[in-house]
Amino acid sequence: MDIRAEKMGLDPDTLRQFLARQYQAAAQPPPEVQTAGPAGTDPPGTLREGLEFDLKPEELITYLDQYVIGQSEAKAILATKFCTHFNRLRLPADDEEELVGNIKNNVLMIGPTGVGKTFLIKLIARRLGVPFVKADATKFSETGYVGGDVEDLVRELVREAAGDIGRAQYGIIYIDEIDKIATSRNTYGPDVSRSGVQRNLLKLMEETEVDIRSPHDIASQMESVLQMQRTGKAERRKVNTRHILFVVSGAFSGLEEIIARRLNRGQIGFRASAQPPPEPAEGARLVSKARAEDLVAYGFESEFIGRLPIIAVLDELGWTELLEILRNPKSSVILAKKRDFLAYGITLEFTDEALQLLSQRAGEERTGARALVGVIEKVLLHFERRLPSVDIPSLKVTREVVEDPTGSLRELLFHHSLSRFCAGFLAAHGIRLEFPPAALAALRQLTLARDLPPEELCRQLLADYGHGLRLIEQREFAVGPQVLHHPQETLNELIKEFYNRRR
Repeated sequence: MDIRAEKMGLDPDTLRQFLARQYQAAAQPPPEVQTAGPAGTDPPGTLREGLEFDLKPEELITYLDQYVIGQSEAKAILATKFCTHFNRLRLPADDEEELVGNIKNNVLMIGPTGVGKTFLIKLIARRLGVPFVKADATKFSETGYVGGDVEDLVRELVREAAGDIGRAQYGIIYIDEIDKIATSRNTYGPDVSRSGVQRNLLKLMEETEVDIRSPHDIASQMESVLQMQRTGKAERRKVNTRHILFVVSGAFSGLEEIIARRLNRGQIGFRASAQPPPEPAEGARLVSKARAEDLVAYGFESEFIGRLPIIAVLDELGWTELLEILRNPKSSVILAKKRDFLAYGITLEFTDEALQLLSQRAGEERTGARALVGVIEKVLLHFERRLPSVDIPSLKVTREVVEDPTGSLRELLFHHSLSRFCAGFLAAHGIRLEFPPAALAALRQLTLARDLPPEELCRQLLADYGHGLRLIEQREFAVGPQVLHHPQETLNELIKEFYNRRR
């Protein structure tokens, strides 16, 4: 008992009292149970009665096209089946028809990392206005073992619906990394994190009722017991999963080899191991031919695959598709980066040449749209660190910036510092300074040698030039290399020449 209490993080006496109350409650007549409706029906006042949904597949595809580049086939499949699922719920309830005609359009999405699987489902859920929950399959284990319980997804869906069970019963649950729970053929004993999770998902994807209070949550159970003691009733609220749409996705690495063997494209014989795996382009074409038997061979139970009648395959993104993503006015990658700089009051712009180079670099990493974020961060990280401290109002990312970010940042800071000095000199003395290319080269060398920014260095070197240039009635002055290397001597010569001409 003490060990069990320690695992739960409770005092042993508290746990004993709680278990005693549970025993007493079990000995009493069963209390009144409140649910969200019996299996296969919907109680009055639920979302179904007031469901207003008339979105058509073409309208949803048009919406997705604003945000997602390419993936035409996948968008068509998802838009069609999602719209059909929710439009079908508007039909009058008929127990007999629903019993034989209620095949859910649960979806299996196959595609490499970074092609927009999660993004697509998030967009669809947002457009439909239904609760949405996402989780990774690797966090779950079979009920009773250490790890998450798949029923927690339904409870989280209720939380996303602000406690409205009616809305939660028409939500979307998205499970990523589903290929990671494929059964390993080398596993002995119970495979609680793979086949066990598949079996637990079966009943959720078809139809079951999930108690809002988790049986493994000691706090929820104690609250339930206390409520029963106060009111004599146990409010057991449940969620029916009949109309919850499930979407699972994964990269399914190695699936193309299974399909190739089925299509008699695999190599047979002693030389089979010497043959290279399918090329990426060929592998993508093979995955588009995936069937249920291939997924079973991959490590999924046939009953599990049977609950996923819709398969959508997403294509790998090349650099041209990545470029279109960056060019898209609603590109989340570009908008996010602009907001990063805007947080410091800095306006960020990208030239098309810079976008092309960034997309080419991202394409070389072969991790889809995720690579875009990485290559942009590599270029702009030091700009994001330095610019907020020097009051630069804007930054234009050009091809030169992408090719040499360190040198471009140094050059930007150099010119900004020099511009500040020139602006301050003009405001203080009414004299406009110019720095020809030769002077700029000399100034760069001096800033490196003395480890000073141009503004501070020029303030020291040209300290007497404001008064001196006014003496010789200069309103514009070109600073040459001679001025920077011998400032006082050069100023004295200028003043002598001016007075000699006046004689």
